[in-house]
Amino acid sequence: MSAQNSTNNIHPTAVVDPACRLGNNVTVGPYTVLGPHVEVGDNCWLGPHVVIDGKTTIGANCQIFQFSSIGAAPQDITYKGELTSVEIGESTIIRESVTIHRGTPKGGGLTKVGKQCMIMAYCHIAHDCKLGDGVIMANVATLGGHVEIGDHAVIGGLSAIHQFCHIGKYAFLGGMSGANKDIPPFVKYQGQRSNLHGINVLGLRRAGFSKETIEMLREAYRIVFKKAATITEGLDLADAAFPDSPEVKEFTDFIRNSKRGVPAGEWNQD
Repeated sequence: MSAQNSTNNIHPTAVVDPACRLGNNVTVGPYTVLGPHVEVGDNCWLGPHVVIDGKTTIGANCQIFQFSSIGAAPQDITYKGELTSVEIGESTIIRESVTIHRGTPKGGGLTKVGKQCMIMAYCHIAHDCKLGDGVIMANVATLGGHVEIGDHAVIGGLSAIHQFCHIGKYAFLGGMSGANKDIPPFVKYQGQRSNLHGINVLGLRRAGFSKETIEMLREAYRIVFKKAATITEGLDLADAAFPDSPEVKEFTDFIRNSKRGVPAGEWNQD
């Protein structure tokens, strides 16, 4: 990798540090700034006025749109200028004015976004966050520090997730939601410090989950949140009812292992 690779298209107004490492067929737009510890994979497109700093690695085939800032110092008063990291997985799209801050030493030193994610305009991903593959964040969604989001979760526009919260895979958070507890995998959540709203049936259908798997998850949800006298009892009953379902096990294990707790669960027939 080299900033001088002849296959790259670097605008003459871009500022690319000589130590920056670029793959093949990389486009760097006008007035974009790439720092010395930045590495950009093959076939990436960086629009105008993008700033990438810190020890930041961008996977192949990514697109980063104008005015985005990747790898800037974390907004943490204990941070003392250490060279921490950001990793962006391949084929991820980062739209206009997104901010993704690098990690802190106390948080492991890494902020990570998975493969094939869509981070829409004005989103913020704080220090030490970990996003899985295929995550979608709609416009102006905000993640506090140390948030973890599972594969293929959807975070609605203008939503805010409290520091250290975990969002399970295939969860769906409606627009303008505020979450200060963990959100289990496969469920829907909407509102400010609200309740769960059943299984994300539509999202699971779109993702190719079988009807049988969806029905097992719906029944497990009902057992945990409506049938049992306590959550602990409900988790045991759900595991006993569906001992061969990895999805149910993931759902119940997530709730058992939650450090922040999960919201109460409403029951509906979606």
